[in-house]
Amino acid sequence: MGRIRVSTIIDAPPDQVWEEVRHVERHVDWMADAVEIRFTSPRRSGMGTTFDCLTKVGPIKLTDKMEITDWRDGKLMGVRHVGLVTGTGRFTVTKARGDRSRFTWDERLRFPWWLGGPVGGVVGGRVMRQIWKRNLRVLKALVESGRS
Repeated sequence: MGRIRVSTIIDAPPDQVWEEVRHVERHVDWMADAVEIRFTSPRRSGMGTTFDCLTKVGPIKLTDKMEITDWRDGKLMGVRHVGLVTGTGRFTVTKARGDRSRFTWDERLRFPWWLGGPVGGVVGGRVMRQIWKRNLRVLKALVESGRS
């Protein structure tokens, strides 16, 4: 199982960062690899929310099926991946110096055999880390622009 972890400092207080991140349907606005999110549960936020995320990385498209398994308002969103890619992930928002926030994205993913299994996970993890670093730059810009 490959681990991918990226983090950034955002020049906004944690509640402002959370206001952007808590809207799962808006993740496509800052995640280059997330094409579309379709909720599969009546809930749109909080524990128990389920959704399918159409994901595209280069020529590879797949539907990432997820369930929110942990939700601490203003602080943490945890998910379980239950589709072709399996594993767990979490977003955390913590206070940083100077009324800023640290946003961390941490995933432990297992890739299917046809994406190279464990070897694909290593290579894919490097690719995903670069994409997610870019995603965090976009998230930072969105929050700092005052969109929330």
